[in-house]
Amino acid sequence: MEFPLDRTVRLKRLRFRAWHRGTKEADLMIGGFCDRFAEAWDEPELAWFEALLDEEDVEIMAWAIGTLPVPERWQGSLMQRMQQLDYIPVER
Repeated sequence: MEFPLDRTVRLKRLRFRAWHRGTKEADLMIGGFCDRFAEAWDEPELAWFEALLDEEDVEIMAWAIGTLPVPERWQGSLMQRMQQLDYIPVER
């Protein structure tokens, strides 16, 4: 029998997965998005992001920057927010 994860543990796991994608660009985009907004997400939004993390980085990034059309499954307010790209931490 599986027990539901505590929200704090769930967010830590999401952050880890979001920041360990394999490329710095994907880490900054996906991890930055998670860092900026995850605390405020409700259950359906957390589930959406958890499922999104199962997709390929190149596709997530292409949907976010608009070089590929967003599949219907991923369309909605969170993807629209991800497409704004104003959450990416920039080092100077």
